[in-house]
Amino acid sequence: MTTDMRQLAPKDYPKNLGEIPNPPKLVWLRGSLPPEGHKLLAVVGSRSLTEYGAEVCRMFIQGLAGKPISIVSGLALGADACAHQAALDAGLHTLAIPGSGLDDSVIAPRTNLALAQDILAHGGGLLSEQEPFHTPFPSDFPSRNRIMVGMSDAVLVIEAGERSGTLITARLAAEYDRNLLCVPHRIGDPNGIGANQFIRLGAELVTEPLHILETLGLA
Repeated sequence: MTTDMRQLAPKDYPKNLGEIPNPPKLVWLRGSLPPEGHKLLAVVGSRSLTEYGAEVCRMFIQGLAGKPISIVSGLALGADACAHQAALDAGLHTLAIPGSGLDDSVIAPRTNLALAQDILAHGGGLLSEQEPFHTPFPSDFPSRNRIMVGMSDAVLVIEAGERSGTLITARLAAEYDRNLLCVPHRIGDPNGIGANQFIRLGAELVTEPLHILETLGLA
């Protein structure tokens, strides 16, 4: 069993997480939580990230380097992995919240185990409400998303198709009164239909890192 793991009770949660309607009863943590005083930016998007989406993700997060910001994402393929790696490259703290337990033997997806270990090696953290050896079910991912959104100050959508699971996360941002930021896409691009729709409904359109800093009160 992985030994660098501990339980957190609600009194130890980041402040925002304890304020959502259905906070987890307890969570498991490896590594570190975001430093005190940091703003938390959840980054979400398609698991089939396009070249455009990856470029924007890296550019935006690199533009946050040196600021008291932690990048929160779900360790999934695509946008999540891009966000975590970009945060590491920029020297930012990053927290991964997988749908699985946190033991190395079950971390999902398996292809991102090395990324999870790299996050820990560079001072970041892994967090989950699942038992350490829990293998994820499909229903675990929407549940995980509420934690990701709940603990964050803002949610950045990199890419989202018309039926993307990212749309669930975006709706949670509205429900929890978190700032929702969306990257615009070319009209008719199926990879950006969801993000464009949320912009139309009132989400903040972001085209440069400064927009994120302004939303977080760090400009």
